[in-house]
Amino acid sequence: VQLQASGGGLVQTGGSLRLSCAASGRTFSNYAMGWFRQAPGKERELVAAITGRGHSQYYTDSVKGRFTISRDNVKNTMYLQMNTLKPEDTAVYYCAAGSQMHSLLGYTAHEDNVDAWGQGTQVTVSS
Repeated sequence: VQLQASGGGLVQTGGSLRLSCAASGRTFSNYAMGWFRQAPGKERELVAAITGRGHSQYYTDSVKGRFTISRDNVKNTMYLQMNTLKPEDTAVYYCAAGSQMHSLLGYTAHEDNVDAWGQGTQVTVSS
């Protein structure tokens, strides 16, 4: 599967952005999907993930109540709606596909079982 992320940009504190990740090449609904982010000098972290049919979602604590992950298996696209953005949300955001949720939830820099990564999209939140 190939992934193409878009939607990043510059926004003020408290603002909103919606990221999109378009997939091609394989059956999209077979993959759990996730959004990771990496800030300068920090490790890449999982922000949110969603199962193949969209029935279950995961959020890291720092974004709960502010971010919403969703997917459209007809359009082969995943989204991340980000509201009430904070300066600490500033990072490069990457979309990712995994054969199962565990592939995404268990990601570390030393154990990468992610099937595919999209290119990053920069999100900058100004204070």
